[in-house]
Amino acid sequence: MISINPIDVFLWTFRKNEKDVVNLYNTLSPVMQLATGGSMLNFGYWSKENSDPISAQENLCNVFGNLSELSTAKNVLDVGSGLSAPSKLWRDSHPTLNLYDVNINFKQLSFLKHEKNIEFLNSTSTKLPFANNSVDRVLALESAQHFKPLNNFISESKRVLIKSGFLVMAVPITLKNSSLGRLGLLKFTWSSEHYGLDYLRDLISSNGFKIIDETLIGNHVYDPLADYYVKNRKLLSEKILKQYPGYMEKILYKSLLKMKRASEEKIIDYVLLKCALDD
Repeated sequence: MISINPIDVFLWTFRKNEKDVVNLYNTLSPVMQLATGGSMLNFGYWSKENSDPISAQENLCNVFGNLSELSTAKNVLDVGSGLSAPSKLWRDSHPTLNLYDVNINFKQLSFLKHEKNIEFLNSTSTKLPFANNSVDRVLALESAQHFKPLNNFISESKRVLIKSGFLVMAVPITLKNSSLGRLGLLKFTWSSEHYGLDYLRDLISSNGFKIIDETLIGNHVYDPLADYYVKNRKLLSEKILKQYPGYMEKILYKSLLKMKRASEEKIIDYVLLKCALDD
């Protein structure tokens, strides 16, 4: 049984600095691994053909990879790479790709073995260890919401990208009508910054990028994920309760229900952003 101090979890979620995010992921990301049986840490892009967690997560990676035009890329940064499952999928689809997985979480990196065409780098997202104009793509798949300050990550992305490169992000967002009262439990269990879409647009443009593709996919993310958990809660909770206390599963369940409701009410969404350097 994993021992969790609820006060620690509250402080990690409230403060959201880099150390807090590392602690939170080390403590809670195994919940997703237990529930899915895989090593991806994203919410997934669900469809009729991708109706289980692993398939939906791989589908999000494929959609994101296609948006990023990885077939024409050579050197790619995956920033906030987690357990590097997305990079392995992209590498297998594009064998000539050189991937550099940047992760501030050394514990996650320590579990990874040598991988062909993937280099693992323990570094912060706001000071990328790369030369100017040295990479074709900077990718942040469901990780940019944790980067602080996000402005520094975007300016660093501009610095390291070649002129024809792309910055591509998949980001959970809030919409204009979000508030503490409307987010409710999610205000405390959504363990990242709650960026609004307009804020992201302004931040991107102020750092010398233009958005060339913007797609909202929240109804393919939050709603089916919650539905899957509700439908399979008995089996999934049995797996989770082998390592976590009962109250953690109850919080997860209630958070997923609130997440679906917030998505349906257009309080939250999930955006794919493809950005090019503004001439």
